[in-house]
Amino acid sequence: MKTINPKSKMTIKNNSLTNWTLFSALFIMVAASCTNSQEKEESIEKPNIIYILADDLGYGDLSFLGQTKFKTPNIDKLAAQGMVFTQHYSGSTVCAPSRSALMTGLHTGHTQVRGNRGLNGGQFPLKEGTQTLASILKKAGYTTGAFGKWGLGYPGSEGAPLNQGFDVFYGFNSQTIAHNYYPRELWDNDKIVTLEGNQGTDEGQYAPYLIQEKRLAFIENNKDTNFFLFAPTIIPHAELFAPEEYMEKFLTKTNPEPPYQYESKLGPETNYEGTDDPEHPRYKMGGYGSQPYPHAAFAAMVTLLDDHVGQIVSKLEELAILDNTVIIFTSDNGPHLEGGADPDFFNSNGPFQGYKRDLLEGGIHVPMILSWPAQVEKGSQTDHISAFWDILPTFSEIVGVGTEGALDGLSFLPTLLGKEEQATHSHLYWEFHEKGGKQAVRKGKWKGIKLDVFKGNETIQLYDLEQDPGETKDLAADFPEVVEELKGLMQSSRTEDAEWPFEETIEKNVKNN
Repeated sequence: MKTINPKSKMTIKNNSLTNWTLFSALFIMVAASCTNSQEKEESIEKPNIIYILADDLGYGDLSFLGQTKFKTPNIDKLAAQGMVFTQHYSGSTVCAPSRSALMTGLHTGHTQVRGNRGLNGGQFPLKEGTQTLASILKKAGYTTGAFGKWGLGYPGSEGAPLNQGFDVFYGFNSQTIAHNYYPRELWDNDKIVTLEGNQGTDEGQYAPYLIQEKRLAFIENNKDTNFFLFAPTIIPHAELFAPEEYMEKFLTKTNPEPPYQYESKLGPETNYEGTDDPEHPRYKMGGYGSQPYPHAAFAAMVTLLDDHVGQIVSKLEELAILDNTVIIFTSDNGPHLEGGADPDFFNSNGPFQGYKRDLLEGGIHVPMILSWPAQVEKGSQTDHISAFWDILPTFSEIVGVGTEGALDGLSFLPTLLGKEEQATHSHLYWEFHEKGGKQAVRKGKWKGIKLDVFKGNETIQLYDLEQDPGETKDLAADFPEVVEELKGLMQSSRTEDAEWPFEETIEKNVKNN
């Protein structure tokens, strides 16, 4: 912005005509600037929207964020051509509630699905008539498709994707079935498709390949209209299995890697088929198939995910629609420990501590890239604090469709457009209905975590994220007034829900997803 020299103002102080001329010129300039700014916002053409959601990918699992054991060139390129959010948070520390926060614009103190709860061969469902990201975009004239793992309602329920704003669905309509990369069946809209040759073992038709084909076809078929592609991949969630052509790339690089004898770090879990037989091959794996080379398998899986991102971008370039397509890449929570996964070997949580099922930064602080060549500055970065529940209001503003009812999310469109008038959160809130019950609040630089909620614990850990992003030093004793403030926010940020009481009984219905 051009500044005016104070001395110049003084030399014309007594010249009323000159003052009036200067005032008029400045008024015209300001008015023109405002008009140009308004025209820029009003001229935004509705973009295509692609939201790629990795499953259990840690902050440190991308090479542009420090991963050294394997490379993610396509995701790195996406980051270089768009905006990287360095302070972005998932909806929860496990799959279903994280997706619920994303789809509804409400955090886990208010959203309908607050935990991983199995029900009728699927998960606890969203209710009929729920305002979702997909329903808003559909109202704006978008063709909407979801391809991958749903997790917000069992087949035939109100929460099934076709009942929540999606025109098309292909993939896993149950999170637990999604533990198998070679499933016997997938869902095509509301129909079961049997995968010939698949016996629920570790060979046959590889589900991520089939699902990716559907994504690319969806883009091709809707190239002449606005579309929303939701791509909740199952990679790199356990089980740890990748096609042979990807495994071969890493077996030599990670050798010597002796065949792995797994002892579940989480304790034996009921497997995806419902067996609790100790002799079942998946029993000792926490419900996951045995992978003798988990390091190679994990690296291979993330490499495959990176290739899938590259294929999507290439398809958009081929169709000449990349410029006005928003692509978001992120993860539903932090790195997992299941099926032989070894996040410490890969430094998967980067500078943070904690994993999936923790409310430490490692469990909820996730990578986030947004590419939109037509509007977002290439190679930009923001430290704006954001979360999954901001996605719905952001796209609501972009497409010009209003929302109904209160939301926890805030649009970050001003940040995308490089504007200064960005609204900020007073605080962020999470609650977790497993492992004894957990709560967390972030307010500015302060992060408070409460464990063992089911037992009535009132002790809060306090961390200064600006000075200690790794949450290594509990400062609760030094700042009791901050602890009391965060304790109050933990109480006021949630509404009671009979389906999700903060008590131990709810854990009995939780499956390992």
